[in-house]
Amino acid sequence: MALAGIDAHPHARAVLTPALAPQGSPSHAYLFHGPPGTGKRTVARAFAAALLTDGARDPGAVAERVARGTHPDLTWVTPSGAAEMHVGDIEEPVVAAATRTPFESARRVFVIEGADAMNDQAANRMLKTLEEPAPFVHLVLLTDRREDVLPTIASRCQHVRFDPLPSARIAARLEGIEPDRAEACARLALGDARLAARLASEEGRALRAGAEDFVRSALRAASGERRWSGLLEVAQAAGAAAGEQAGERLERELEMVPSKERKRYEREGSEARRRAERRARTQALELTLRLAELWLRDVLCVAEGAGELVYAVDRKEDLEHDASGREAARLREGVELVADTRLRLALNVSEELALEALAYRLERLLGREVQ
Repeated sequence: MALAGIDAHPHARAVLTPALAPQGSPSHAYLFHGPPGTGKRTVARAFAAALLTDGARDPGAVAERVARGTHPDLTWVTPSGAAEMHVGDIEEPVVAAATRTPFESARRVFVIEGADAMNDQAANRMLKTLEEPAPFVHLVLLTDRREDVLPTIASRCQHVRFDPLPSARIAARLEGIEPDRAEACARLALGDARLAARLASEEGRALRAGAEDFVRSALRAASGERRWSGLLEVAQAAGAAAGEQAGERLERELEMVPSKERKRYEREGSEARRRAERRARTQALELTLRLAELWLRDVLCVAEGAGELVYAVDRKEDLEHDASGREAARLREGVELVADTRLRLALNVSEELALEALAYRLERLLGREVQ
C-alpha cells in the first residue's frame, strides 16, 4: 500500500512502508520531523488510515472517514496555546483515551502536532503513555523542530525524516503567476510548499512588500517613516482574521451544545479564540521578519558577488541597488539583528518595542553607510 505524499521522502518511505499490512508490524510511536510544509500531516493522515483500515470490512469507508477527521479511533491534537501545548491538550484526548479499547478498529491512532511545543507538565504526562502504551495504541508526533523536542520524548519514538522539498518542485506547483515570481516564492519558502503558495497569493505579495520596505527604509535612514508599524498592522490583521474564524466555529458548535453547558462552552471558546488570535498574530509577524531577514541576506549575496544565490530572483534590480556600496560585514550583522529579534518574539517580548528597537539598530548600522 502506497501512502499519499510519501514519494518525495525516501527516508519516510523506507521506515513506514515495511510497517504496513499485511506483513508489517508498526511501532507504538513515531516522530515525524522536518521543515514545515513538507507533507508531514498528509503522510500522518495516510499512515493513520492505513493502520485503521487493516482488517476492516470496508477499508474505503474507513479511509474516507479518516480523511474527513470523523473516525472515532483517530485523535488529532494541536496545541491550544499561542506558543505551547498545555497538559489539557493531551490529558483527556490522549493520555486517558489511550487506556480505552478501540471503538471500531483493531487500533487507536493519536496524531499530535507541535511535539516541540509541549510544556513540562504536558511532556511528563505524555511520557507515561509513551513508556507503557497499550498494544493497540499508535502515536504519531509531528514537529518542525526536532531539536526542541524533549530528549525523553524523542528517545521513545522511531524517527521519520522529512527533507525540504526542492524549490523547482515547489515552483512547478504554483500556477497562474510569472515564472520568476514563482521561483522566488519557492526559494523564499525554504522547502515549505504551503508557505510558497501563501507567498504567491495577494496576501503574500503584501507580506513581501512590507518586509522589503521595512529593510529598505532602514537602508536609506528613513527613521521618521515608522515603517515598522506596517509589520504590526499586517500581524494584527492576521490575528483578527483568525479570531473571526474561531468565533464563527464557536457559533456553529454552540447550536449543538445543551443549554446547561452553554456558558462553560462559551467561556472556553472565548479563551480559545484569544489564543488563536495571538498565535496567528505572532506567526504573521515572525514570517514578515523572516522575509526581512532573507531580503538582507540576498543583499549580502549580491554585495559579495554571489548574485546567483539570491532567493528573490524576481527583484534582482532592487537588490543590486540596495547592495551598491555596502560593506558585507555590516550586512551580515544586520541579518543577525533581524534573526535575533525574530527569535525573541517567542519569549513574549513587546512586539512594538522589539520592532522599533530593530528599526533603530538597523538604521544605525546600515542607514548612513552609503554617502
